[in-house]
Amino acid sequence: MSIKGISNYQSTEVYYDYSERKKEKKEAVQNKKDNNYEEAAVYEKKSNVTGAYQRDQATINRLLEEAERSRQRLIDLVEKMLTKQGQTFNRASNVYSLLRDGKVPVDEETRLQAQKDIAEDGYWGIEQTSERLVSFAKSLAGGDPAKADLMIEAVKKGFSLAEKAWGGALPQICRDTLDRTISKLEEWRDQL
Repeated sequence: MSIKGISNYQSTEVYYDYSERKKEKKEAVQNKKDNNYEEAAVYEKKSNVTGAYQRDQATINRLLEEAERSRQRLIDLVEKMLTKQGQTFNRASNVYSLLRDGKVPVDEETRLQAQKDIAEDGYWGIEQTSERLVSFAKSLAGGDPAKADLMIEAVKKGFSLAEKAWGGALPQICRDTLDRTISKLEEWRDQL
């Protein structure tokens, strides 16, 4: 009779071999980790895919704040002008019609400031105003030139509403600003 028959030595030996191989395998995996072993190819999903456009909210907010400050300066200028003339700003039924029809005499200081503001390099001049409009449109479109036509229509609609508020055709500087803005947006669109 052999020892294997009595003590089941063979099954103990097989289990020992299995345990040793498992232990060696575990050590090999650990060694790979310790040696900064990297897989040949690892797929990682990127959250910022090239070509994806996102709305530039910071630029939009900055432009809106700037426009509001400038609008308020313009209102203050007109209010000051009307107050100097003994008229109450709030009583003026339609400020735009008073200005459009030239019924409000303008003092020299106000006239000079207005000329400076609408000059070629002025804040309300064609170039700066069109640049702000284009920047705003690009921010709303998330920088996507494919949305340029949508932005062009929005700009046209805005000018149409301004014309309605003005009570007639806008001054030439406004029409020139609209043309320049559309031209810039078309150039941006045609980059594609």
